[in-house]
Amino acid sequence: MSLRRPQWFAASEYDIAAKAKVVADIVHAGGRAGLGSHWQLQGLGAHWETWMLAQGDMTAMQALQCATINGARYLGLERDLGSLDVGKLADLVVLDRNPLANIRDTDSINMVMLNGRLYDNDLNEVGGTAKRPRFWFEGR
Repeated sequence: MSLRRPQWFAASEYDIAAKAKVVADIVHAGGRAGLGSHWQLQGLGAHWETWMLAQGDMTAMQALQCATINGARYLGLERDLGSLDVGKLADLVVLDRNPLANIRDTDSINMVMLNGRLYDNDLNEVGGTAKRPRFWFEGR
């Protein structure tokens, strides 16, 4: 008796690599693609989607562009979002490892910057004077 969940679809019905290859072909032909995450599993969907794009023969840089600047361009917000530049909104992640070397390193998040304020993995502001209150699940 197997304790694994039953497979609800055939691999041929949902071939991620084939779909990623179509997106890569569009990008290689000069088109643009963007990220389409639905925030599955506590925000990991954006990482999964980026990794999936790289499975279709896209470079790590192309996959990262799909996850960042391309979405800002689609929304007409590239002057404010999607890349690092003076005067842009400072929302970014600081990684421990280089996703250009291995696209799966997008999840090596060390710190997060939100509105120009830097936070560590415990969501304490780095360089700030105020510490956040403890969450209820962190104990007393």
